[in-house]
Amino acid sequence: MALIKKVRGFIPQMGENCFLAETAVVIGDVIMGDNCSVWYGAVLRGDVNSIRIGNNVNIQDGSVLHTLYEKSQVHIGDNVSIGHNVTIHGARISNNVLVGIGATVLDHVEIGENSIVAANSLVLTGTKIEPNSVWAGVPAKKVKDIEPHQTSEMINKIANNYAMYAGWYKAGDSW
Repeated sequence: MALIKKVRGFIPQMGENCFLAETAVVIGDVIMGDNCSVWYGAVLRGDVNSIRIGNNVNIQDGSVLHTLYEKSQVHIGDNVSIGHNVTIHGARISNNVLVGIGATVLDHVEIGENSIVAANSLVLTGTKIEPNSVWAGVPAKKVKDIEPHQTSEMINKIANNYAMYAGWYKAGDSW
């Protein structure tokens, strides 16, 4: 069973049909929408400020979401995939976004809709990623603009696949 912990009077809240892996950690001021999944070794630490997560969001294995005390919050829109071993620290992520494996997104970053942050990118504090764009590198820079239809199919497929995977685990298939 996942570790769900009350901190400073805040009890994490999950929407309907969510999956939390046994080694996931959800602490404090965290509110999660419907059809979300938090995978093995992921940590959502709402101890020093709030974390708000929309619907159909998957936070993959080893990722960490945290904030700055009284200075930043994490806000994640709907239909977002946070790849394996991603760090999100006090950022705002709009709807229909993919944050690639190993990326780091720092405080006060804003990621616009239908955007992609490439694997292993470092998005520096205060960066504004406009909608419909791909960013990559260390530090991350805009690689190109994209049409929403170019990303929507891929982003939807990943989010829907993770909902399917969560269903396998909730079904209780095991040894």
